[in-house]
Amino acid sequence: MNPDESEPAVEAPDASASRAGTPAPAPRSRRRSADTPRRKKKRTATFVLLGALLVVVLAAVAAIVYLGSLSQSFDGNTKKIPNAFPQESSRPAEPRPGPDGKTAVNILLVGSDSRGATGAAAESGTPSDQRSDTMMLVHIPADRQHVYVVSIMRDLWVPIPDHGSAKINAALAFGGVPLMVQTVESLLGQRLDHVVFVDFEGFKGLTDAVGGVTVNVPKAFTASQTSDIHFDAGPQTMNGEQALAFVRERYAFADGDYQRVRDQQAFMKALVSKLATPQTLANPITLANAVNGFSPYLTVDSGFTASAVASLGVELVNVRPKDITTFTLPTNGTGWSTDGQSIVLLNQAATTGLATAMAQGTVPQYVAANNLANGN
Repeated sequence: MNPDESEPAVEAPDASASRAGTPAPAPRSRRRSADTPRRKKKRTATFVLLGALLVVVLAAVAAIVYLGSLSQSFDGNTKKIPNAFPQESSRPAEPRPGPDGKTAVNILLVGSDSRGATGAAAESGTPSDQRSDTMMLVHIPADRQHVYVVSIMRDLWVPIPDHGSAKINAALAFGGVPLMVQTVESLLGQRLDHVVFVDFEGFKGLTDAVGGVTVNVPKAFTASQTSDIHFDAGPQTMNGEQALAFVRERYAFADGDYQRVRDQQAFMKALVSKLATPQTLANPITLANAVNGFSPYLTVDSGFTASAVASLGVELVNVRPKDITTFTLPTNGTGWSTDGQSIVLLNQAATTGLATAMAQGTVPQYVAANNLANGN
């Protein structure tokens, strides 16, 4: 089977649109209760984790850190990938720890519509007919002062080790999760520490578990899966079924996956905001429902345990929402492969620049130089 789906061509997107920054926090009262520092720490850690690691993984983390009894539920319900990484000889060298003994952490988040089949391919590490519909690289620098979430277009035309050039999402079909990891590591020259697959179906249960999510819809559209679901531009409260249609849609847009990525980022921001409210954090039943309802839709590498994620959350406790930056890896628009496929063209200069910045710890300068602070 040809690993590349036949899809309509997409037009190159318009210039990057600005996004609203995070509102400044309201002034605090001078009178503080004795447990204010504890509640502040709890809220900050939860918000950062949720925003950085794509919604539900970190909703689970919040519950794991502060409702320890759910740790067993997270580890028991998530499906594990025993051999997620390629052979050591093909991987970038492990980075040297800084003065505090820490190194940067890189997590590859993969969204898919078929978690069960993807999980089987992940376990075997063999070629399959599966593709990664959405890819995000979470980069956490060694100083743990910022978090960067980089979306990678699924049709990005890149070299795939031992398979020539193809769409980046074909790596999973060619060689399972190890080849997908090797492809991303080769593209950015960075070693991946963890891999997380998220089935879009899980968004339904998570959204309903928190009582719906209000999303600022960037562009009006009617879902192609069903004419019964329409989204007007502007704030709209979504239930689980609507949320799933929202994050999956690409055929309704002239620029296809470009708009879908922007919509997914908008949904992530809205869901993080909902999960980080005092009403949610103070409700153990809501958090438990979120963890128990979503963890069965996660497939993770064997090292991505509740303990590992919670430890990372503790290290990120001093990060604020303004320190989280989300953007799409810059491209050169769209074009055609020699065999007639509609593809997204690699911006080699921008990609090399990001790889260098990640290696040297200068990602803030890269973001500023490429005007990515508010996304693209």
